[in-house]
Amino acid sequence: MSRKSFGPTRSARLLLSAAAVGAATLLGAALPLQVATAAPLRWAAQNDVLTLDPHSQNHSTTNAISMHAYEGLTRYDRQYQVEPSLATKWTQTGPTSWRFELRKGVKFHDGSPFTADDVVFSFHRIKQPVGTMHPFVAGVADIKKVDSHTVEVTLVAPNPILLRQFVDFRIMSKTWAEKNKAINLPDFKAKEETYATRNANGTGPYRITGWQPDQRITMVQNKDWWDAKNATNVDEVIYTPIKSDPTRVAALLSGDVDLLSDIPTQDVGRLKSDAKLTVLEGSETRTIFIGMDQGSEQLKGSNVTGKNPFKDKRVREAMSLAIDREAIKRATMRGLSVPAGIMVAPGVNGNTPDIDTPTKVDGERAKKLLAEAGYPGGFEVPMNCPNNRYVNDEEICLAVVSMWSKVGIKARLQTESFSTFSPKLQAFEYPLFLYGWGVPTYDALYTMQSLARTRAGGADGSGNYFRLSDAKLDQIIDAAKVEGDVGKRNALLKDGLVRIRDEVFFIPLHHQVRPWAMKKNVTTPHRSDDRPEARFTTIK
Repeated sequence: MSRKSFGPTRSARLLLSAAAVGAATLLGAALPLQVATAAPLRWAAQNDVLTLDPHSQNHSTTNAISMHAYEGLTRYDRQYQVEPSLATKWTQTGPTSWRFELRKGVKFHDGSPFTADDVVFSFHRIKQPVGTMHPFVAGVADIKKVDSHTVEVTLVAPNPILLRQFVDFRIMSKTWAEKNKAINLPDFKAKEETYATRNANGTGPYRITGWQPDQRITMVQNKDWWDAKNATNVDEVIYTPIKSDPTRVAALLSGDVDLLSDIPTQDVGRLKSDAKLTVLEGSETRTIFIGMDQGSEQLKGSNVTGKNPFKDKRVREAMSLAIDREAIKRATMRGLSVPAGIMVAPGVNGNTPDIDTPTKVDGERAKKLLAEAGYPGGFEVPMNCPNNRYVNDEEICLAVVSMWSKVGIKARLQTESFSTFSPKLQAFEYPLFLYGWGVPTYDALYTMQSLARTRAGGADGSGNYFRLSDAKLDQIIDAAKVEGDVGKRNALLKDGLVRIRDEVFFIPLHHQVRPWAMKKNVTTPHRSDDRPEARFTTIK
């Protein structure tokens, strides 16, 4: 059996209307489950979390696990509409001010009460510069306590997607952090840790009971969860990272795993034909692309001295023209990819078919552009790639490196686990690399502000590991942050995405397709943010 679920096609009007509604009711909340027998959910994918600290690393798998234990003021329902979570109601009291009424009677997993002090504490903690979760409080100037269960949020400027950002602004207990000396964020790229790195204490539907890196994460249902009416019969979750494709599939086929959210492309057909399994086909709001160091005066490890080839648009364009995206889709991805022309996928506000047109391969023009730029024989440069993060990431890199070699670019490929790739990336060690970017807010500003804006602290350039700085693009992004008119804002998003495309600041390869497979007795909706949620899952 196969069901298709493609991410929500979201317009800015929906984003703004969701923000305008006081959200006193739960939109599309799941119905209470009529299943009495408790059962564990054994879930596997290829990569591990980077940390259990909810304010440290903006990494999809980490966030997918974290959201089971930690909650935001808002959350998404099954249709990705914003609904109340730790806040029960919100009111926009002015163009740059919001008042949030907090849910009463909520307890953290250690039994301590949730109050406004925890929201204020979490805001100041998530903003610490060594973390990468700044996009989820972007544009927030301050959060102040009004009373024990009310907070006032002050913005730098009007923010039309604030409620979507707050989904991943997760609340930590102030007293727990103080007790365990975890007030400050550790510097992940320097391999620092605190108690919160390997322990969790949230308010969410599951309590994390253990993390053995590269082996398993265990969770048990929080029987005191405030949203008991939406509790599932999944009383325990065991998440197992399994890097090897054959081993991961074998675990599902043998019954050792119930849910696989990382299906190797070569096995999708076989799993779909297995009567004991259900395969959910769905696109993810994630774009896989090539990033380049465009700011350094000289590239690390390159044979070009005294200058940086990636500063030249002609070189960047040549590298893009050398890549046959359709061949990657056909041979490497076995049809399970959507060749990309822009940096956000369908389903994200800002993506439109007229601008998402992938570059067609043209090796001869690529050679001509390289010659014009002063590299008639090409050049050498290291190329870094994770080997357990994205669908077929290492295979994609091998294909791209081979294609570049045909136009004279000799990229020396080095692959490694994402757990070691990520801190090196954040330390700006890579001149050329494969990367992927999802959009949990379902709005293109998230991508442009994080990846393409000049790095300026906070959310601006928080994911800009490319030393990219373009004054015109910065102006567009800054205007989109505060524009409240839907039409004008969408036009700004389009202008930004088109400039990124035309200047070849990145080389988008494809939008990722991410099928899930599960045993027949498991029912769960496919999520285009690639985050299975146990609260939406039942096991018969």
